[in-house]
Amino acid sequence: MFNKLRYITAGESHGQALVCTIDGMPSNLKLKEEYINVDLAKRQRGYGRGGRMKIETDKVQILTGVRWGKTLGSPIAMLINNMDWENWSKVMSLDSANEDPSVHVTRPRPGHADLTGSQKYDFRDARNVLERSSARETAAKVAAGAVARRLLEEFGVQINGYVTEIGGAGIKDSYEIASNMQDALTIAEISTVRCPDKKAEAKMIRKIKAAMKTGDTLGGIFEIVVTGLPAGIGSYTHWDKRLEAKIAASVMGIQAIKGVEVGLGFDSARRPGSEVMDEIYYRSSKKAESESAGGFYRKTNNAGGIEGGMSNGMPIIIRAAMKPIPTLKSPLSSVDINSKKKFNAAYERSDTCAVPAASVVGEAAVALAVADSFLDKFGGDSIAEIKRNYEGYLKQLRNF
Repeated sequence: MFNKLRYITAGESHGQALVCTIDGMPSNLKLKEEYINVDLAKRQRGYGRGGRMKIETDKVQILTGVRWGKTLGSPIAMLINNMDWENWSKVMSLDSANEDPSVHVTRPRPGHADLTGSQKYDFRDARNVLERSSARETAAKVAAGAVARRLLEEFGVQINGYVTEIGGAGIKDSYEIASNMQDALTIAEISTVRCPDKKAEAKMIRKIKAAMKTGDTLGGIFEIVVTGLPAGIGSYTHWDKRLEAKIAASVMGIQAIKGVEVGLGFDSARRPGSEVMDEIYYRSSKKAESESAGGFYRKTNNAGGIEGGMSNGMPIIIRAAMKPIPTLKSPLSSVDINSKKKFNAAYERSDTCAVPAASVVGEAAVALAVADSFLDKFGGDSIAEIKRNYEGYLKQLRNF
């Protein structure tokens, strides 16, 4: 679905490393490894994370596409080493001489890719599936998303996420949080669950503690807000150019995400049109508070910043639902792939709750989708060329 910006990740959860290649970035964009590492560190934090986070300290190594702190316009390849590799070098060895049937995983976990993936690819060892389907892959996605975020920052576009609900406990009116974005972010960034409401945070932590005691897991809901994007990014002309379609597909591509909403989302289906549509107003361009939509503005944002497949100049609000992690310390019933006998499902080292981390991955997914549509609109091989195109378009909006 991405047209201008392409990326691919590779690597297994307990393999040597994760690899990411991103193509389509313009030249002369300032980019440093330290910038990407900030997002990688955020992905590893959060109350309810498991033992893997005590082992890994994710750091990216840029291998290609950057010289002297600036992008070259060629593909950018990045590497994230798995620090636990030395303990898995035989289990995940490339050499057939190290194959050991005694370490095969034959008890698939309910809710995971284990069984269906084994059926699809004709494996009798579910480790061949779980190693790649693992959310460990999201570290590479976050690295790619950080590069996309760096591009958007050059044009004043900001992408931020926070958690609104975990295990049924959360913020009553989360939609209002986006209207006080700066305050919300300040609180969320120091919260162990990335929640902008301290009372809701306490409830979430209690839920996670209770799940830890029973060996259960919890899912939740997070929101991503995009600010500073001008009107007209995306298109109504075809399904795969619609901005919300790209964003939804990108977010749904995150492991364990089961639903995505834009703006009021499903709640808009429960209200009459008079309570859903955002009325349009106009002030002269000279008095306009923002150039993003010219002199046109809206007092409400029920549409979540997207109308007809295009940004409308208002903040874009995306909400995503993450299911509980399938790996349970108190495992559910399953059936052995080979013997077909009933067993308790296999347990892999995992988290009790990873919703805070998922919100960071959500930021990356949204950044990649928005950056692709942004490049589709403004084109250009260098930052300077894109900026000329961008300034010309803002002038068009001001004069409309």
